[in-house]
Amino acid sequence: MKLGTETGSLVNHLYSRIEKIKPEIGMGATILGWTDRSPATVIETFTKGKYDYIVVQEDSAKRVDNNGMSENQEYEYTRNPEGCTYTFRVIKDGFQEVYKAESGRYNKLDGKGLLLGTREKYYDFSF
Repeated sequence: MKLGTETGSLVNHLYSRIEKIKPEIGMGATILGWTDRSPATVIETFTKGKYDYIVVQEDSAKRVDNNGMSENQEYEYTRNPEGCTYTFRVIKDGFQEVYKAESGRYNKLDGKGLLLGTREKYYDFSF
């Protein structure tokens, strides 16, 4: 994710550049937004043409701290089989969010990033 055009968060920018690990079904993941982060689980991996893809599903997060509108936030995570799904294409320097068009082709979005291996929720109260 490019800082300033795809994310407004230095943390999300750095997370999007962390060395990629091999995705496994059931592995925790973090969906990176403009400044927020959402927990997710890898539910599918596949190859189409010359690209590999990862499908993640958003998990539920329950806040367990008493810090109010603070940057210090703690959450408990649980799987949500009804959560939104997102598809990412594996690219050289990270992951590119894509959507499947009516043609069956996957088209790029200038949207979310992905961090594999950990679940994290962060809500930016300044927006």
